[in-house]
This record gives sequence, structure tokens and C-alpha cells, in this order.
Amino acid sequence: MTLAPVETLLPHEAPMLLLDEALAADADSARAAVTPAPDHLFATADGIPVHVGIELMAQTCGLWAGAQASREGGPVRLGYLLGTRRFTAKTDWFRLGERLEISARLVFRDQGMGVFDCRIEDAAGEVLAEAQLSVYQPDTEEEGRS
Repeated sequence: MTLAPVETLLPHEAPMLLLDEALAADADSARAAVTPAPDHLFATADGIPVHVGIELMAQTCGLWAGAQASREGGPVRLGYLLGTRRFTAKTDWFRLGERLEISARLVFRDQGMGVFDCRIEDAAGEVLAEAQLSVYQPDTEEEGRS
């Protein structure tokens, strides 16, 4: 399946849309990519701090949800990051200009709650960061505001 542009699968706008490209999404997983540039929202002279990887992972989970909604003919809806477990990183910074691939694999889903195993790899396939994310997507936008 050819994916829609990332900006149509996530309810984010610049500058908080941190992913460049939706690579894949199926019933159990999603993959995305980003090449941090000097004008990236979180860029410093050293690169992008590795903890920003948690948001990259969360947006990849959101991309999965957006692709599911698109496939089912529904609207792309807002979701929430509830927590992060077992975050590990092999670096302190993501280098500017280095393509990163982010993956999210669904572990559990029930009544809007989801758990994903996520990772960020460099172009050589080396895992730079990993975490398990807990997310929530309300059934409606109104429910998410209450």
C-alpha cells in the first residue's frame, strides 16, 4: 500500500510535525523517516538531543493510527502519549543530516489504549534508541477535551 504524505496522516502542523516521510504502515506496525536539518525545531550545534526521539517514536505511533483511520475511511484524530518505559539510547545526539528510521510495533490495543515497541535506527541499521510507549486515542475529539 502506498502511504499518503505524512502531513495527512498526523494531526500535527509545522513546526511540531517532526517526521519527513511515512515509509510503511500495516495492521501491526509503522515506519517513518526524518533527516534532521539545521532548521529543525530542536536542532542545536551538536544535533538533535536524543530525548527528542521519544516524540519521533510517538509521532510514528500516531502515523500508524492515521494510516489505520485512512484505510477505514475515518478521520485522522489526535492521540496522547501517556508514558515511556525502558528508554535506552546509544548516543546523546542525533546528527544533523543523518537519516533516521523510526519504527513502532503494536504490542497491545484495547479501547483507545495502545502500547508500542519503538526504535530509531541510523542509515546503517544501528539501533540508536529504543523505548516502549503507552498511548491513548479517544473515540472522539470531544472526549479528548473533557
